[in-house]
Amino acid sequence: MNSTQIAYLYGLGAVLLWSTVAAAFKVALDYFTPLQLVLVAVLTSIATLSIILLMQGKLNLVSRQFLQRPTFYLISGMLNPFLYYYVLFAAYDLLPAQQALSLNYTWAILLPILSVPFLGHSLSKTDMIAAMIAYVGVFIIATGGNFTTMSFESPIGILLALLSTVLWCLYWIFNTKDNGNAIVSLLLSFTLGLPFIVITLLLTDKLPTLTAEALFAGMYVGLFEMGVTFVLWLIALKKTDKAANMSTMVFLTPVLSVGFITWILKENIAVATYLGLGFILSALALQKLLPRFVCRPGSQLT
Repeated sequence: MNSTQIAYLYGLGAVLLWSTVAAAFKVALDYFTPLQLVLVAVLTSIATLSIILLMQGKLNLVSRQFLQRPTFYLISGMLNPFLYYYVLFAAYDLLPAQQALSLNYTWAILLPILSVPFLGHSLSKTDMIAAMIAYVGVFIIATGGNFTTMSFESPIGILLALLSTVLWCLYWIFNTKDNGNAIVSLLLSFTLGLPFIVITLLLTDKLPTLTAEALFAGMYVGLFEMGVTFVLWLIALKKTDKAANMSTMVFLTPVLSVGFITWILKENIAVATYLGLGFILSALALQKLLPRFVCRPGSQLT
């Protein structure tokens, strides 16, 4: 196989693993509180990323990168994993997996919007249209399709799911200033985020009780949401010469996730979820694909 074919295999592996984690979150939250799950998953991810760097012969980069920008990685760790995953798991704890998944997936629509004030980017007409379409989908999912009564199953859960998209975007915007090794940066963020998690857990919660089933569920989240899958995706991007085509594979993730949610959690997928997710995916397709095919020098679309 050539490098592009290998890249697609790595990318498909990452997409398949990411597609399982929404169901895995709900399973793990049967054993843990949201903050306890963050602790177990982050510890697993730290161990996994350390082993990967050791195998790559790059573990020595950790101290070097940290000493260059210690405050930067401290702030990064506060955003992710501490705040982002705490809020995300709390949303999953309150909402059906299908709703939390769909709402969280709008981060890709929000990112170019927040890039305007934080990075000085301009907002294209395509981005604005995509945002309007996506948030119609959010409204459909949040109300369960009950437009007239405006009935929300869990307003706090919905707010937390949407807040998680803000935190994720802020994390990625903040990390545009990072020129270090991506895996090292992630390990530093997780290691420096760990004290925030432990202190908050001791002050507001309690240490988790670990059974074999609970430990497996928490470690699965750490491995395949935060650790191994991220590395697979990085390898895929490095090996391909068509990164734009590779990024379209991510569209498979929410679709496959709904299948895993139905299969593993036995959730009946509501019509409103299908409809709302359709709006969100259509917005993402518009945002990612339309400029590639339509925009030319001098085009007024962007």
